[in-house]
Amino acid sequence: MSRTDRAARIRQCLSTRTAISFERLQAVLEVSRATLTRDIAYLRNVMGAPVEFDRERGGYILSPEHCGGAQLELSIWFSSAEIHALLTMQHLLANLDEGGILTRQVQPLMERLNALLGAAKDDAEAVRRRVLIVGLGKRPVTLAHFERIGSALLRRKRLLIRYAARSSDTVSDREISPQRLVHYRENWYLEAWCHLRKDLRSFALDAIREAHLLATPAREVSLRTLQTVFGPGYGIFSGQRIQWARLRFSPERARWLAHEAWHPKQKGRFDADGHYLLDIPYADHRELMMDILKHGRHCEVLAPEELRSVVESEIEALRTLYAERL
Repeated sequence: MSRTDRAARIRQCLSTRTAISFERLQAVLEVSRATLTRDIAYLRNVMGAPVEFDRERGGYILSPEHCGGAQLELSIWFSSAEIHALLTMQHLLANLDEGGILTRQVQPLMERLNALLGAAKDDAEAVRRRVLIVGLGKRPVTLAHFERIGSALLRRKRLLIRYAARSSDTVSDREISPQRLVHYRENWYLEAWCHLRKDLRSFALDAIREAHLLATPAREVSLRTLQTVFGPGYGIFSGQRIQWARLRFSPERARWLAHEAWHPKQKGRFDADGHYLLDIPYADHRELMMDILKHGRHCEVLAPEELRSVVESEIEALRTLYAERL
């Protein structure tokens, strides 16, 4: 058992608020008196843990005025295996965004975890070497905008943003009440009440040109409403007019598709010929069509006819484009 694991075990024993004798701790940890003495000194002097010996009760306790306070260090809460898991989580978090917009905030945690593991540099480097995160289609987000949006979310304040809408190629000033941040397919989006449109909207953070925190309280929208508007649709292009697409994948591609989750409410099954039939809800065909086309001839749209026609038109346009270039 490592020193970090023993420290976590000692913390567990002391959390009962009952004084525990040196002999009892020694028996629980199955260590020598010298080792336990060093462990207690390590907790006190290095980790700053409020471990005290209560002479009246004849055992060790956590100082009542410090129990549960910020003074307790992570090392007496987590084992070495748990700290390794936290290191991996930190690595994942830092790589969520191109440019690492959260790295500055979580880097101190990384350093603290490194110190708790003793051979810190080796452990941190092992995580970086052994965990590879490949992000495709990331769009950079301005750090200052992200911080202001986060502040507005937590403080429940409105934002004044200048937004470049790609669909219409227009730029407009919007006063919005932020409701929820969404990280979807390598990019960040903000679900908010738009006071200009008087409706809920989803804003891509990378399309926000300016962001200013206002003193005005944000308009509150219930989680149920957010789920109704954004939840059931396919991906970030969601809305209240939900349709169901039925897709059929070739037996070859079915071996992969049967294990993929495209939507929480999807329904899939195999037919008699080994094809995989996937029923999936969507509110806007644009993003769904991209997923359909990436499978090429292995994916056929069975319904609705409107979606099938859109995909056929896109394929015909691609065929014409390549024919003109040949």
